[in-house]
Amino acid sequence: MRARHDSQKAQLISLLETRSMMRAQDLREAGISAQTIARAVEAGEIDRISRGVYQKRGVEVEENQILAEALMRASKGVIAMVSALAFHGLTDQMPRRVWMAIGTSDWAPVQSYPPLRIVRFTQPYLRQGIEHHVISGLDVPIYSIPKTLADLFRNPKLVDRSVAVEGLRAALQQRKATPSAIAHAAKAGGAWKVMQPYLEALTSNG
Repeated sequence: MRARHDSQKAQLISLLETRSMMRAQDLREAGISAQTIARAVEAGEIDRISRGVYQKRGVEVEENQILAEALMRASKGVIAMVSALAFHGLTDQMPRRVWMAIGTSDWAPVQSYPPLRIVRFTQPYLRQGIEHHVISGLDVPIYSIPKTLADLFRNPKLVDRSVAVEGLRAALQQRKATPSAIAHAAKAGGAWKVMQPYLEALTSNG
């Protein structure tokens, strides 16, 4: 029995060295028992960083790791709105919750850590403009800059218009998105009528 536990513990550590963070469900599917996980936590060999999510002790925390942690709680979600804007470096705001878009009928996780701000998008809005970024060894879907701007302008009841305008101005000044790409996403995302006067004003001087 002891040998089996030691074997599982070695496998557990190996898995967390490879993937940085893993859910308890994924560890159990890999053959790691709940008892082995609990003992590793008690021994200080791994950390429980949020509900059902584990990480090897001493691993350096990556920038934006909280986005990867959020994805592990809502695997069908996409990092959206202010969190996507912050990831792309287009706002000084540090959202207290991770903004995540899910489908209208998708299950929403119970609140724990990291705290989530769930928004529900209908098709095809949910699957437009998704980029994939590797954070803490995980493939994290995040909306592109043009898509994020369209969402912000389309949803003034969720985010103040000043945040959307700030993001648009920053995207243009930093040349992280072209006016044509932003306009195309706004038209596809149902935000063009609202965004158009702002985009034209910000690009009128070239």
